Amino acid sequence: MVTEAYQCLTEDGHVAGRGRAGTVVVAAPVPVPESGAARDPARPCGALPEGALFGAAPGTDVFDSLRAVEAPFDFTPGVPDLAAFPRAAWLRAERAVLAGLCASDLGYGDPRGAPALRAAVAHWLARNRGIAADPADILIVAGVSQALILLAHVLRARGIGDLAVEEPGSLGARQHLRYGGMAMPAVPVDGEGIRVDALRASGARAVLLTPAHQFPTGVVLSGERRRELMAWARESGGLIVEDDYDAEHRYDRPPVPAVRAMLPEAVAYTGSVSKLLAPALRIGWLLPPPAYREALVAAKRFTDLGNGVLAQLVLARLMESGELERQLRMLRRRHQRRRDTMIEGIRRHLPGAVVHGAAAGVHLMITFPPDAPLVRGRCDLELASLALAHGVKVQPLAWHRRHAGPPGLVLGYAASGQDRIAEGMAALGRALRAR
Repeated sequence: MVTEAYQCLTEDGHVAGRGRAGTVVVAAPVPVPESGAARDPARPCGALPEGALFGAAPGTDVFDSLRAVEAPFDFTPGVPDLAAFPRAAWLRAERAVLAGLCASDLGYGDPRGAPALRAAVAHWLARNRGIAADPADILIVAGVSQALILLAHVLRARGIGDLAVEEPGSLGARQHLRYGGMAMPAVPVDGEGIRVDALRASGARAVLLTPAHQFPTGVVLSGERRRELMAWARESGGLIVEDDYDAEHRYDRPPVPAVRAMLPEAVAYTGSVSKLLAPALRIGWLLPPPAYREALVAAKRFTDLGNGVLAQLVLARLMESGELERQLRMLRRRHQRRRDTMIEGIRRHLPGAVVHGAAAGVHLMITFPPDAPLVRGRCDLELASLALAHGVKVQPLAWHRRHAGPPGLVLGYAASGQDRIAEGMAALGRALRAR
């Protein structure tokens, strides 16, 4: 019972382990670096200092900088429940894998990934996403981020320099594609998903989508838009890059089908276990169309010779044993409770806020009318800066869009216990009421 009590306190953020130094109580807000402090209110948002954490133009290291800032309440989106990592199951699987390894298994492996994991991923996709895949066609990568870099390399080699992206859409994805040398026409997203008419008008020959739970809005690509998208791909010969972001984390209804299941010859499908287990594993998969397969395998080979084999084999065992499904069922129940707590906190403490994307995922997007009492003419960069100065870590919606829009915030709820979410939302309300 003592161990369970400490685990609950740790999950709710009341205590933190310090290794041999023991366990300490986390109570008082820590000082926030000057870069996160609220700016001079006389300065317009467009003139925010470039070097500030919430400056006008986020730098390439902005996510690293935000992670480095300690805060009592961390609602960073995209962070899973790291305290729920199945350590005991992982250790059991690792012991079993090590016991069965022969010496040659520890040498250089197939750059496409360990055959056991590629087979396990194929089975996982068939069971959970309705995708029929041959294990030989699956490429194991170091997360979706590496999949984007490899795709950018192959597309540029084929003379394709434009990869359209959703607007709003993930800043992190744009940063990786920019590093890969891609131009990124912005295609607007509305209540049904990406506007295919605008995609056609952009002239882009490839597009990156998050159709199952669009980041950051949470919109699901509608059936009509899926049909329009497939028509665009067939007529133009275009490539759809499907980031199956948050697909498994659906609470109020079954997950929507993957686009890859409907049009395999035109969709490069990618996913990972970053939200199911932990980003630190750096394990994901890429299922390209046949025409791109060999070029992507070559790009992976000359990038890193393939992912580390041991972690792949352990993950394969978790997938095939049913442990990963059990983990997902547990996370869905836990995340749903945390989501509901955050929505209730928004209702109570953020009057005027509109919640988006609540049906799935591990984050919420909220927007405010310009005349909302908590906004008072401030942009979301100011709101995020003010929140951080009061010990609440969030992301401004402005980071994830390139066109003007109503002020908004993106809030992750998976990594915090219900008590911490309730306290944090009250703290966020107090922060935004501050002048």
